[in-house]
Amino acid sequence: MSNERNYSGENLSERNFSDYILTGANFHNCDLTGANFGNAYLTGANLTIANLTGADLSGADLSGADLTRADLTIADLTGANLTGANLTRVNLTGADFDNADLTRANLTRANLTGADLSGADLTGANLTGANLTGADLSGADFFKCDLTDTIFSETD
Repeated sequence: MSNERNYSGENLSERNFSDYILTGANFHNCDLTGANFGNAYLTGANLTIANLTGADLSGADLSGADLTRADLTIADLTGANLTGANLTRVNLTGADFDNADLTRANLTRANLTGADLSGADLTGANLTGANLTGADLSGADFFKCDLTDTIFSETD
């Protein structure tokens, strides 16, 4: 199902968008708490300042998406494609990125406290000032990452 409509500012909590094609969709400042975006196509989507707490984004394609200042606390991003995505100042506390592709993603000043990044590919990602306190980094690939001022306290 394809839908490029503007959802800006809407309350879409618990909504099911699984398998939807939402390329370039505008979810700016939306309440998407607990929404299901499993295997959805969100390439180039605008998710700035969106509340995605507890959302299911497993297997979703978020390549080139803008999630600046979004809240993805305890979100499921298992196997998601976030290649080149902008995750600047995003709250990713407790988020699950198991085997996610974060190649060239911008995670500047992102809060990844307690996040699961096991097996994630962060090749060429920008993690300047990111907080990885208590994160699971087992098997994560940090090749050619910018780790300036990144906090790695109590990580696995």
